[in-house]
Amino acid sequence: MTMKKHLIVSVAGLGWRDLKQRGTTRIAGLDFTAAEAAFPALTCVAQASLRTGAKPKSHGMTSNGHFSRDLRRPFFWEQSSTLVRGPRIWDKARGADESLVVGLLFFQQSMGEPADLILTPAPIHKHHGGMINGFYSQPADLADEIHRSIGRLNLRHYWGPAANPVAGDLIVSFTEAAIGFQEPDIAFTYLPTLDYDLQRHGPDHPVCENSFLALERQLEQLAQIAEDGGYELVVIGEYGITQVTEAPAFPNVTLRKAGHLKVRDVNGMAYPDFHASRAFALCDHEIAHVYVQDPDDIDLLQFLFERDGAYDKVERRDAQPWAHPSAGELLLTAKKGSWCAYPWWENKREAPEYATHVDIHNKPGYDPCELFLGGIFPPRTSLDATRIRGTHGRDCEVAFATSIPLPSLPPFPSIDEIGASLARIFATHLPAPDPIDAETE
Repeated sequence: MTMKKHLIVSVAGLGWRDLKQRGTTRIAGLDFTAAEAAFPALTCVAQASLRTGAKPKSHGMTSNGHFSRDLRRPFFWEQSSTLVRGPRIWDKARGADESLVVGLLFFQQSMGEPADLILTPAPIHKHHGGMINGFYSQPADLADEIHRSIGRLNLRHYWGPAANPVAGDLIVSFTEAAIGFQEPDIAFTYLPTLDYDLQRHGPDHPVCENSFLALERQLEQLAQIAEDGGYELVVIGEYGITQVTEAPAFPNVTLRKAGHLKVRDVNGMAYPDFHASRAFALCDHEIAHVYVQDPDDIDLLQFLFERDGAYDKVERRDAQPWAHPSAGELLLTAKKGSWCAYPWWENKREAPEYATHVDIHNKPGYDPCELFLGGIFPPRTSLDATRIRGTHGRDCEVAFATSIPLPSLPPFPSIDEIGASLARIFATHLPAPDPIDAETE
């Protein structure tokens, strides 16, 4: 039997609340419904849950970053596919048909994935400043072929102060070109279109309407690409962005004041000393993982954060059914309308050099302030965390749609259940319906 081809689109910030509030629950010929986001509701967690059909306790992605206890060092946006544990939803289908072609486009943790087509940003930061718009691709000539045919995606539109929906437009073009390159049977792609202005201004700000309109246009283009190529289309939101109405929480300031986070002075700047520190909070939107060196400190730190009053929840990892050993010993969830900012300093003069740059890999926490410029000259990213108006990470509803019924799905499916349902379709090699039969039905 010939398996139907599938194009699966993961959309940052596509929350069910926003579609319902706008009255646009039908887009690109698809009827959207509500689904349950992965928790924490973050990009790497959502994408890992989708492509494994499993929960974080199994696949190991518990945020967009992780803390290496062996190296005593946090890492953010690392791209190795081995960070996502467990089988993929296409594995059984590939076992039955070795000719099955799989493509991962603009997906996190895709480098080294056993897929046939891989395309993901991999910029090179120059030592004297500036950036080369590099891409990682498999086959190695895929990126060059696409660049020659449609031009380059400027990664300054992908993230940072200049990020805007143009990035999504170009990703659609890249996706079309990649599909034309090898015609994968299963293709994953990603749209960041809603991420930027919804975080800058909050989802309820009128300026965000332009982002929603751009997303609708991009989904319509992908639907046409799918129809022309004979693909079924699946669209799933990674998380919903909520309005920021409260000041951010600063868990690392709390840890530093209590003497658990140590810093070292480098030319007047305070850099974290992870070797001397007893605890550190890896902040990621509305949540923060607190990594604790000495288990005897956990009770004290739990009390410290509960007393702080900035968090809805202060939870121990060993009491959480979702948690993987890669998670922190404590998980903080900010109060609704607030979020967790990574700085450990209160005086801006102590801010490390990377704090005023777009530097997603060196910063030991997610920094949405990179969406804003601060100061006058030379241009730098902002240090003002109060400018952020949209955030995510807590439990939420996302929007989900598919052009074909998925088997064994509950009425309110989670992202991992959607992934597992797709795996069942892939594994059974469902045949494409006969056109005559389809008309009769």
